[in-house]
Amino acid sequence: MALTDAVQQKINTWLTGNYDAATQAEIRELQAQNQEDALSDAFYRDLEFGTGGLRGVMGAGSNRMNRYTLGMATQGLSNYLLQQFAGQEIKVAIAHDSRNNSKEFARIAADIFSANGITVYLFEALRPTPELSFTIRQLGCQSGCVVTASHNPKEYNGFKVYWNDGAQVVAPHDKNIIKEVEAIRSVDEVKFQADESKVHIIGAELDEAYLAKVKSLSINPAAIQRQHDLKIVYTPLHGTGITLVPKALAQLGFTNVHIVEGQATPDGNFPTVQSPNPEEKVAMQMALDQAKELDTDIVLATDPDADRVGMAVKNTLGEWVLVNGNQTAALLTYYLLSARKQAGKMTDKDFIVYTIVTSEMLGDIADSYGVKSYQTLTGFKYIAGLIRELEGKETYIGGGEESYGFMIGDFVRDKDAISACAMIAEMAAVAKDNGRTLYEEMTQMYATYGLYREHLISLTKKGQRGAEEIQEMMAGLRANPPATIAGSEVVELRDYKTGLLHDLRTGQQTPTGLESSNVLQFLTADGSKISARPSGTEPKIKFYFSVKAPLKSHVDFALVEKQLNEKIEAIIEDMQLK
Repeated sequence: MALTDAVQQKINTWLTGNYDAATQAEIRELQAQNQEDALSDAFYRDLEFGTGGLRGVMGAGSNRMNRYTLGMATQGLSNYLLQQFAGQEIKVAIAHDSRNNSKEFARIAADIFSANGITVYLFEALRPTPELSFTIRQLGCQSGCVVTASHNPKEYNGFKVYWNDGAQVVAPHDKNIIKEVEAIRSVDEVKFQADESKVHIIGAELDEAYLAKVKSLSINPAAIQRQHDLKIVYTPLHGTGITLVPKALAQLGFTNVHIVEGQATPDGNFPTVQSPNPEEKVAMQMALDQAKELDTDIVLATDPDADRVGMAVKNTLGEWVLVNGNQTAALLTYYLLSARKQAGKMTDKDFIVYTIVTSEMLGDIADSYGVKSYQTLTGFKYIAGLIRELEGKETYIGGGEESYGFMIGDFVRDKDAISACAMIAEMAAVAKDNGRTLYEEMTQMYATYGLYREHLISLTKKGQRGAEEIQEMMAGLRANPPATIAGSEVVELRDYKTGLLHDLRTGQQTPTGLESSNVLQFLTADGSKISARPSGTEPKIKFYFSVKAPLKSHVDFALVEKQLNEKIEAIIEDMQLK
């Protein structure tokens, strides 16, 4: 495709402006090779500083993650902090994951903050995202950031921004920060020259404080003591989990933890996986192979910044099966509430939280224990916002979302795979203490509440045209919503962008009570729920499917699960999403 005048103008600016020689050489190389598509994608827009920060492919260009796009974002954030906390000592904490350039990007951000007179607490080496969230509150910081692109492929990196409560920024600060970032029109406005006196290196002391909080979550230490040799295989998938997960498990008393050595070394190239995502079986394969060889009890995995947890267990045939994000969230909720009740720790102020695209089973479990449950938009910043709103009035116990995130207790305000690994191990120890496997615990749970089955399709639409296609798909679903899905009447349409729930049988409309978000949900007469949601951080549109059927006995689990999987396939085919 031919370069537009606007793209060419941006390229010229980067080739003649205050950019380093390596960056300019990368651009000239693309020109020499006539890589017009690559140049267009790198410059057709500015890399968007969204409500969660930056995320993009690394490289030269205004639409790429590099020292300049990061620098402009950090300068805009600095300007906003200086406005909001004028006259105070402003402090920020910075962490980074194992990705290529993450350490350098973290240092660049530290330099810019310090050059703006802001005190910086910079981790000495890679650390998990949840520890960064904890550190912000622990050190009384006004803000913080972590350099990570979560579970994305190796070519990506990102910059997540947090506020003084340890949560990712929400309204009004998110939009206000975006305005400040957009107001930076040139890299010449960025203060890259560090004030070293403002930069403080942190490490072990924060690890100890954080791990003490993780240990305090334990509800049944006696069961762990009896089952301390529970056999666990753990893989950090070349990420930051290696720094804390083994320590957290040891601190709780587990003595039989096996690390997948081939994935234990932090490495931004993620050499053993195509994508370091514990949601995918191929990423878990080395851990599964080791578990089979050692005949272990459970498999645990964390993504590169250790906020998402993956798990595998043995079924009744002795086969290893992956436990998905909804199942993990339901199991953890079930364990937290049942164990707290048995230990006499439950109060009438307890509550749990789950998002609008997460299994409704979490609400069913909470109801059965007389515990309040709340639903939020997708993203832990909304769960954290609810905790902040209810602080001092109600007690947060746990909360999760389908995308392999769970948070226990409120000392962290983002999803936390470190504490989740610790609690999953405790949950498995308690099950074993009662003569059951975690798989048997799960099937028994479904026999109690009914079998929910969820599925996710994620359609990637890269580049400028891809973004347009995603917008067109959502516009089409709004303009022409399906009357039936897989033979079942659509009885309710939930449009979280307009903030209205439409009962299609009565015509009644009621407000969602939530902030506007570009999500559509279709509820059918047979109890199915289908959600459509463009990703806020990736060039994807996601479709979530949830179906349910009674489960008379745990022995029928495989049969009913197969029937529900077939139902999901029929829905996907009917919606032409194959």
